[in-house]
Amino acid sequence: MLKFYNKVIIIIKKDNLYDDDASESGSGWISWFCDLEGHEFFIEVDEDYIRDNFNLHGLKERIQYFNEAMQMILSADNPDSEDLNDQNFLEIYQSAMDLYGLIHARFIISPRGLAMMKEKYMLGSFGYCPRVLCERQNILPIGVSEELSTSRVKVYCPRCQDVYIPRQKQLDIDGAYFGTSFPHIFLKVLKINLKHLIQTYTELIPQGPPKFIPKIYGFKIFGMRGSKYELKFDFKGQPVNEEEIRNVLKKDKKSNKRDEEEKMNI
Repeated sequence: MLKFYNKVIIIIKKDNLYDDDASESGSGWISWFCDLEGHEFFIEVDEDYIRDNFNLHGLKERIQYFNEAMQMILSADNPDSEDLNDQNFLEIYQSAMDLYGLIHARFIISPRGLAMMKEKYMLGSFGYCPRVLCERQNILPIGVSEELSTSRVKVYCPRCQDVYIPRQKQLDIDGAYFGTSFPHIFLKVLKINLKHLIQTYTELIPQGPPKFIPKIYGFKIFGMRGSKYELKFDFKGQPVNEEEIRNVLKKDKKSNKRDEEEKMNI
């Protein structure tokens, strides 16, 4: 089970977001929630989207305090220090966070949500791929499960197409708040839209990363990826191009023998 209560309180105290002055600003719970440290992956879901029952289908059965959580999400007031010390409030807050997260996972694959996530992606708000050969490629948040409290959020690199653990401050975010399909829908829609844009924008859809070729003093290593005698194995560990390698070795052997004969004749 993922637990967020203590984490939220620490973050709020650190940024002084629980002060009475902040609660009187009237920015609303959604803005307050998305502004918390560690919540940089979130975008503010439109209230009209949240109020539409069609977008809430199947969520009522998954959230314990659904009605109270919905009321909290749509509230125009920010929690104050007294609220955050109330255990009953924190229980409803957990439900509100789960409900908002599940709505958020649906909103970010809507046209409006995709446009908002595109802005964050272009700014590098989600971070960069830790793989050296990806050259600081912008990444996207992804969940590995649609179920709550199953797995924390991960990040997906569209260049190497691999999944990584995000930075420390995003580690307590539930992966279900982003869903398992977002990066692929996002990149598919972005690729379609780019067909109507000028060529300079095609860099948003990265090509595959260059292969790392191991070398010793500039020479490629026998049997390693990228070498002349690269070995490729099947799922049983057997080389699939054994005959090709044998032919290459025979040619090299003949070539070496010919060179030796020429040297002897000289």
